[in-house]
Amino acid sequence: MRILLTGSSGTIGTRLFENLSPYHEVLGVDIRRNKWNPKLDSLTFNADLRQRESLDNLPSECDLVVHLAANARVYELVERPELAFDNMLINFNVLEFMRKRGITKIIFASSREAYGNIMNSAAVSEDSVRPENCESPYAASKMGGEAMLHAYSKVYGIDFAILRFSNVYGMYDDSERVVPLWVRQCLTGKDLLVYGKDKSLDFTYIDDAIDGLVRVIDQFDKVKGNAFNISRGEEVRLLAVAERIKELLGSDSETIIKENRPGEVWKFKADISKAEKLLGYQPRVGIEEGLRRTVEWYLKRQDKFQGIG
Repeated sequence: MRILLTGSSGTIGTRLFENLSPYHEVLGVDIRRNKWNPKLDSLTFNADLRQRESLDNLPSECDLVVHLAANARVYELVERPELAFDNMLINFNVLEFMRKRGITKIIFASSREAYGNIMNSAAVSEDSVRPENCESPYAASKMGGEAMLHAYSKVYGIDFAILRFSNVYGMYDDSERVVPLWVRQCLTGKDLLVYGKDKSLDFTYIDDAIDGLVRVIDQFDKVKGNAFNISRGEEVRLLAVAERIKELLGSDSETIIKENRPGEVWKFKADISKAEKLLGYQPRVGIEEGLRRTVEWYLKRQDKFQGIG
């Protein structure tokens, strides 16, 4: 297949690009250069997807769009809600590009933030999204993107699949997400801030997330029209993650517990039975092994991260 991959220089984008390139013709699209992999960077079209004219030079001959591009830091979008508007504009521009070029297949990266804080369920299934549970501008931008996919499917015949990711961590991430942030802070002796003593989320190792994505790509015609939770299906306390990272790095950094911040989901466990049944998805890397692999990856590259975070 010929695949157009937006957000190709990010964490999920880079790892997916690596996995797809031996089997498909992939063109990346990102506002940033790919600093992790020069070969992938040479296959990346640098474009600001907020500007519709930036998409004019992208190829029309494309079998599938995998749309990962977004401002994805939840609390950053609480502080700067205009970034949520950027997400919605990017979603619209990508769909308009597809409509005008006759491209009819898209996979959209959504988020467990779309569920909000659901307290009456041990594991949250894909049919649990409700607008009234929206906690943040970021969540609204993802819910809006999903709604736009349904509209473009019904009106313009664009087929879609939605993947709701949850706390993806691992290689190729030097962002302010908690795992890479805490690794950097441990390496530099800084305090680790945990927002919410009882906050517990579903962490997904990067290679499990990529496995879910590849399964949807390979079976797109079979599973189109569906939303899938792509996660571990296991709830882990944030405080435990922070303490384990400290142990793995032998760090004396202090862990400081603060109140939950507005706009953030503070309890989530995914029901992944639908992905297991329809995709054959089986996450293999638990939090212990995943954190060990992640810390090892960072230690080999810590010269690049010193002083950051």
